[in-house]
Amino acid sequence: MAARSYGQYCGITTAVELVTERWALLIIRDLLVGPRRYTDLKQGLPKIPTNILAARLKELQEGGVIRRIALARCGLVYELTGYGRDLEPIVLALGRWGFRSMGEPKDDDIVTADSLTMALRTAFRPEFASMSLDFQIQVGAVELRAQVGDGELKVFQIAPPTPPVGGSLPSGEPELQFVTGPGIRHLIAGTLTPAQSVEQDVVTILKGNSRLLERFAELFRIDT
Repeated sequence: MAARSYGQYCGITTAVELVTERWALLIIRDLLVGPRRYTDLKQGLPKIPTNILAARLKELQEGGVIRRIALARCGLVYELTGYGRDLEPIVLALGRWGFRSMGEPKDDDIVTADSLTMALRTAFRPEFASMSLDFQIQVGAVELRAQVGDGELKVFQIAPPTPPVGGSLPSGEPELQFVTGPGIRHLIAGTLTPAQSVEQDVVTILKGNSRLLERFAELFRIDT
């Protein structure tokens, strides 16, 4: 539990005290992707001071949100407890809400594999997932493989090299492969059509065609 207390007997107050200290929600965001070693968390949050990371991890453990366990091949990792995983729909909803006010990226803003994974999960519309799609997306140094089908989204990290706790990549080749940048937010928001995204070099299709990009835009959308 964080040292700061608001002195009110209220569920919202307790939640705020547990998870809204600086960096805490980003640690939870990354652990929603999967268990992570301390070094994985530090690499995924390069601007977090080591003493703050250690403090947040301790507080989240004391609050029952995360735990530290030993995994074969990986050593000690941090993972969300069941109580912590209950935050997933809240974090996704918060991401959709924040998306509406993101604006354009600053020069020093970065995209990490875990943040891009959660961005896809935030924008995913399972009600459209009766249509399947197997795609590979690259944003800067980050590259992910994702598969949609039967109402589910599965995401696999290609680059940077996945942490040892990550799952194995699927076999075969994706049907759609494209390179993009932060401008993809305009495609996800619907302010650019797939055709306009290609024409304006927001998206470069390396494999596949515009029809598949239109399917991507149907599957991943946040109205602003």
